[in-house]
Amino acid sequence: MPLYDFMLMVKPHVKKEAVMELVARVGKHVCRRNGVLTDMKSFGAVQLGYGVKKLDGRYYQGRLMQMTMMVTPNFNKELHYLNKEERLLRWLLVRHRNTKYGLEFLSEDDGKKDDLSLFPQSCTYNDGDIDGDDNDDDDDDEYDMEEGEKNER
Repeated sequence: MPLYDFMLMVKPHVKKEAVMELVARVGKHVCRRNGVLTDMKSFGAVQLGYGVKKLDGRYYQGRLMQMTMMVTPNFNKELHYLNKEERLLRWLLVRHRNTKYGLEFLSEDDGKKDDLSLFPQSCTYNDGDIDGDDNDDDDDDEYDMEEGEKNER
């Protein structure tokens, strides 16, 4: 089963209890389809880049939730009941690409080179000074003198 991120954008005035009931309903749907809910995050209130028009007005804020789950690929078709949900502004199901898990992850070759070894040593960052200029800038003193001269005038 592939890994998916399910994003929910809920209207800002909806109470936390109602949001949790909606999330629980989706979670139960996942479990009924032999899926696994692996992670859940709440991003709180977010400002939207544009207004989302609904029957009861236009919304410029919302509460964002993310649920990460492992479900069958046809799960997207089963979520269309959410389109009639009045508390939701938007929802989105996104599949993780090239994610290795389970036995694929365990059998992965550990003898790979470090990604930084692909670049020459001169291109990688080191703690040394890049331009070799060890002089500290004393611009603050010059500014203080100019400001003092203006105050005297």
